[in-house]
Amino acid sequence: MSRLNILIAAGGTGGHIYPALAIADSFKKSRPDVRIEFVGSVDGLENKVIPAKGYPLHRLNIGRLNSNVSPFERIKTLLLMPLAFIQSWNILRKYKPDLVLGVGGHASGPLLLMAALFGYRSAIWEPNAMPGLANRWLSKFVDDCWVVFNEAKPYLKNSNLHQAGMPIRDEIEEMPVKAGGTHRDFSVLVFGGSQGARGINNAVLAMLKGGGLDGVHFVHQTGSTDFARIRDEYGALAQSGQVDVREYLHNMGEQYAQADLVICRSGTGTLSELAACGKPAILIPLPTAADDHQRKNAESLGQKGAAVIILQKDLTGDSLREAILNLKNNPGRLKEMSQLVRGFHHPHAADHLVVQFIERIEPHASR
Repeated sequence: MSRLNILIAAGGTGGHIYPALAIADSFKKSRPDVRIEFVGSVDGLENKVIPAKGYPLHRLNIGRLNSNVSPFERIKTLLLMPLAFIQSWNILRKYKPDLVLGVGGHASGPLLLMAALFGYRSAIWEPNAMPGLANRWLSKFVDDCWVVFNEAKPYLKNSNLHQAGMPIRDEIEEMPVKAGGTHRDFSVLVFGGSQGARGINNAVLAMLKGGGLDGVHFVHQTGSTDFARIRDEYGALAQSGQVDVREYLHNMGEQYAQADLVICRSGTGTLSELAACGKPAILIPLPTAADDHQRKNAESLGQKGAAVIILQKDLTGDSLREAILNLKNNPGRLKEMSQLVRGFHHPHAADHLVVQFIERIEPHASR
């Protein structure tokens, strides 16, 4: 059995980076001698996260081309593109990978295109219902495409389209499913990602200050930017114990286990964790997400009755209070949502993906 060399392009957000790390870890479990290195951009979150996990990281000088960034940034990215292609070729020539996998992020475009053009086996994994610009374009060139949502398939021009689950953190994957929270009140977990979400923070603050939620307990992760302001404005509410204000939550598995209801954004990673835990949720898609992919992700669950959706433009303290009370007072609906969202869970998705990757690359591996 020959040694495998794998290059993974991932970066930009945790929704790309953490699934990529889960895939890398699964490769290590399956093939302990595998050699895995990552490729990212020079200024993305991957520079903090990936080296800390013990994986080498190559960096490309590349930025964003999405429609939600400034014209200046798009022009700068286009000017840097030739350099990124040269850097990609140098990495490929030195590393000689058996598979180049794109999991999202700015570096995926140049690296995957160069890999495909020079005959390296290549694949993309698309986590969103609306594929990103790079993956829509790359799908014409790579050998295989994996998607989490069926809704993504029409946007990818490739004859080898496969369904895949969303790799998630072990602490979530291995958490026993519970019927509800352990707090004496109805428990609501609120978070907007690791950095928080100001729109959600302000709506939850207004809702709680407006009252009318006796018997409901909140754990509210604000993120670092808003933490001091929100904590101070809660005042007596926090002192009474109705709301537990946190800057960041390190024990997400435990927090999910204790929650009866979750209020959050609708990135694919978050939705996959909700599915794994079987948690009913009120989803508030990030309106500035590239290609409006968070709204499309949320709609994929909402149309099947697995979640409640409130768009940011409709989000107020009153609308959020009404949605919470409607669910709190309807245990049957909560149970139904829990069962329906579990249908989106693909257990051990990273392990299943790695098995498929190895099946495709093993016959051609030269090491």
